[in-house]
Amino acid sequence: MTDIATRVWNHKWKIDPIVRSLIDTDFYKLLMCQSVFRNNRDTQVTFSLINRSKHVPLAKLIDEGELREQLDHIQSLSLSRGESTWLRGNTFYGKRQMFRPDFMEWFENMRLPNYNLERVGDQYELTFEGSWPEVMLWEIPALAVLMELRGRSVLDQMGRFELQVLYARAMTKLWEKVEKLRAVPELRIADFGTRRRHSFLWQDWCVQAMGEGLGNSFVGTSNCLIAKNRDLEAIGTNAHELPMVYAALAKDDVALERAPYDVLADWHEEHDGNLRIILPDTYGTEGFLRNAPDYLAGWTGIRIDSGDPATGAEVAIDWWKSRGEDPTKKLVIFSDGLDETKILELYQQFAGRVRVSFGWGTLLTNDFRGLAPDDGLAPFSLVCKAIKADGHPTVKLSDNPNKAMGPAEEIARYKRVFGVGDQTAMDVVV
Repeated sequence: MTDIATRVWNHKWKIDPIVRSLIDTDFYKLLMCQSVFRNNRDTQVTFSLINRSKHVPLAKLIDEGELREQLDHIQSLSLSRGESTWLRGNTFYGKRQMFRPDFMEWFENMRLPNYNLERVGDQYELTFEGSWPEVMLWEIPALAVLMELRGRSVLDQMGRFELQVLYARAMTKLWEKVEKLRAVPELRIADFGTRRRHSFLWQDWCVQAMGEGLGNSFVGTSNCLIAKNRDLEAIGTNAHELPMVYAALAKDDVALERAPYDVLADWHEEHDGNLRIILPDTYGTEGFLRNAPDYLAGWTGIRIDSGDPATGAEVAIDWWKSRGEDPTKKLVIFSDGLDETKILELYQQFAGRVRVSFGWGTLLTNDFRGLAPDDGLAPFSLVCKAIKADGHPTVKLSDNPNKAMGPAEEIARYKRVFGVGDQTAMDVVV
């Protein structure tokens, strides 16, 4: 097993680039990329880094030259022969050749486009512009680089034995969580922690610990490289990016109201089974479900990623019942800010009423809270989102207004079109 503390102590050996591969990314990114490649490959987008946690001064903590070095390294990456073979020939969600030959040929020859980096005060402005299929693949590696470089800025101040103790404590902390979770063997949990992980090595360790500690309750990882290396299931479906861009491309209010359903109509043509998961909260869950076409009620399940998760699940259950569906046969995936206590609470509340699953993210792969001086390794909320599509601003409303993004006048318009009323604001931890 990797001695992480020693590797951190010696990371200037250059053996540990933060992003090692183009498939060191989340599986849903590749699924969405193929859909975009098929349906919207000429759309021009801009993605931007957004640090919701302004108290973390990234530009003071991270050397600009080191950041550029890591980003330049990512631009040099291409698929290896083994990675291409894995994507082309592996079985994902019970389906062989999930990725089409034309998409794979494009991906094998693709290099990530240029980036724009500027320091503004104590923060960095990092943006990516170009065709949607290329630019979207920057999101996960860009986040991973910023998160890990911020961590390294703290770790660089520690001595060798201090690092050993730090990682021993972090391992103990995670294992105590695993011990609580394995008391309920019916749980189904996947690793969703790539984008805001502490480091690649730490995520890999967490995945191995989950596999040993939880056995069959651990169903896989969203990280494609780790899934490949550890012979695990690659887990993921789709994200807010799709409806945000489709909505930005809408020509009028009628097309805007239809845009979130156009996304899923395209998805319906490509995927079946457990990939037919609705993410309904981009412009408000209740309104989305109220106006959803009947065929979506037949989909496998729903992922709940903002707002109060129990409320979201109750809304979904009521919706399935109103559409003549049996909720006990439907899958609810909880994925927002989870830790072991919330996982167990939600399981106890909904087990037997729906099929329950969990995508465990930042507080699995980056929970160093309380372990470093001044809590310098505590996770924070960093995202990289599409902010423009063909020159039009994107908007996200969410079920938590603290996660909303976009120009104020467009947010007001979207709230009007989608019938979003008062919402309960909740703290954004990660």
